[in-house]
Amino acid sequence: MNSTKPKRIALLGSTGSIGTQTLDVVRAHTESLEVITLAAGNKSLPLLSEQIKEFRPKLVSLPKEADLKPVMELLQGFEAPPEFVFGEEGLVQCATHGDVETVVTGVVGFLGVKPTLEAIKKGKTIALANKETMVAAGPVIVKALKQYGATIIPVDSEHSAIFQSMQGYCVADLERIWLTASGGPFRTWSKEAIENATIDDALKHPNWSMGPKITIDSATMMNKGLEVIEARWLFDIQPEKIAVVVHPQSILHSAVQYKDGSIVGQLGVPDMRLPIHYALFYPARQPSQKVPRLDLTQLSELNFEAPDLDKFPCLRLAQEVAREDNTLACVLNAANEVVVESFLEGKVAFARIHEQIERVLTLHKPVSDPDLEDILGADRWARQEARERVLAK
Repeated sequence: MNSTKPKRIALLGSTGSIGTQTLDVVRAHTESLEVITLAAGNKSLPLLSEQIKEFRPKLVSLPKEADLKPVMELLQGFEAPPEFVFGEEGLVQCATHGDVETVVTGVVGFLGVKPTLEAIKKGKTIALANKETMVAAGPVIVKALKQYGATIIPVDSEHSAIFQSMQGYCVADLERIWLTASGGPFRTWSKEAIENATIDDALKHPNWSMGPKITIDSATMMNKGLEVIEARWLFDIQPEKIAVVVHPQSILHSAVQYKDGSIVGQLGVPDMRLPIHYALFYPARQPSQKVPRLDLTQLSELNFEAPDLDKFPCLRLAQEVAREDNTLACVLNAANEVVVESFLEGKVAFARIHEQIERVLTLHKPVSDPDLEDILGADRWARQEARERVLAK
């Protein structure tokens, strides 16, 4: 990489877990990485203001225009305020900015679909940490990647591991993908105990520091089911060849088994800065002191076990949906977002999460070979259905 010309990035979701860790990597490589645009939610405007002062982006997206006044007050005296844009269109403008080469999509949920798709149309490289984009709109995204010649480098630790393990090989060489799961906070709990889990219980992930939504998804193991769907589209592989294996230590981040029987995997400490760093510098293996190292001599054991689909029915639901070529995956994702939000608000019991999602799925009339309008329509329908017909009862 030419050190006189840093790679220019857009960071969507700059104040979240992925965003702050991305900026850790940028901070350690200011000669090689430059932040051009930032986008953040309204819950962390003070942190966003500090990021603006430190990284001096050209363009910043805020959730709504009313957020501009408090941000400007926080930036009082700062001599180089950026241009501000707002809402979903602001996310798109940040992702498609003419100076941007790589877009890090660290926003949570369906919100990531449109800016990712528009960035693909501009030929940007996508460092994808927003799994919901591929889950909800996989067929549309895959077609766009082929049409516009853009590239996705996965940032999810599991998909990064698969991507790294496939370098030099193709899908035709594969026999199976081993998608690892930590098992979440309830791996050793009984089914009865899980059904009575509290919000605090579900937010205590044993290995990873993540935002609340993805932490709850890990507790239900819906997160792993969504990753099965994501892997299907990212790697163009039949879902029957994607096996979920519970690995409590989260050291092997995932592996691929080739048709000769060899298994190739990627190991590392459970820290998202490693896959973020890899995605930002790909295809180079750039040295970094910011990425923590794994000491194999300190490992006493690595355990692997099959997931319990009776205890974690959300994983079963997602695996079934992964076999479909229609709008069911979009509906699954939308219903899950609404139900998880309601659980975090104390409106839904943990034991009812999968029931609520399954109810919405059974009411949906799938659209085959969907285009973007079909995806957007299915997402709207599922959210309304989850809120009005399910959660109201």
